Amino acid sequence: MSDTTLTPNHDPALAHHFNDLEQQHEAATLGMWAFLAQEVLFFGGVFTAYAVYRHRFPEAFHEASQHLDIVLGTINTTALLTSSLTMALAVQAAQWGRQKATFWFIFLTFLLGMVFMGIKVVEYSDKFAHHLVPGPNFNAGTHSAAVDPHNIQLFFSFYFVMTGLHALHMIIGVAILLWIMLGVPRGKWMGPRATFIEMTGLYWHLVDLVWIFLFPLLYLIGR
Repeated sequence: MSDTTLTPNHDPALAHHFNDLEQQHEAATLGMWAFLAQEVLFFGGVFTAYAVYRHRFPEAFHEASQHLDIVLGTINTTALLTSSLTMALAVQAAQWGRQKATFWFIFLTFLLGMVFMGIKVVEYSDKFAHHLVPGPNFNAGTHSAAVDPHNIQLFFSFYFVMTGLHALHMIIGVAILLWIMLGVPRGKWMGPRATFIEMTGLYWHLVDLVWIFLFPLLYLIGR
């Protein structure tokens, strides 16, 4: 029996059921892409349902979309696009073993994510204040006599479901980023052990991509 077989691998980043970090990285990447694929199918179903009803009730959905703040939506889009850049830079810095740069790029990504969430809180608060939340108190205000208010309420049902699911993914993402920020100063996930940060980057890019579809679907079409 060779000496290599007798010598245990004490790398704390390597799970016991993998032979080396490369094999662990390949398995993690495959698993993450499988997860992202099912997320795409999940959101794709919601987008398809929205598209069907928007095609069926175009006037109502057009009028309802006028209640959304396109300026806040644009700011949030800019924040997420910028966060994709900082996340990519964080992954690269981690792969190169640049601990300080990794921390600050993760921090910037976290900060931009919190900006996005803060703006969503403002938007949601506005919808509650103006009774645009589906339910017994829903009131879309003045609208064309040809538009059924129930169809406007349907738009906001989609709005809260779609943006709420996205916000849930954002909350998970910023929580993971916070965990990374706590670990990076201790030297975790650097160099060949950067798999966790790489997988987080893939997840974050998916969340950003979902918003890139949500923004025009909800805010821009019909403007």
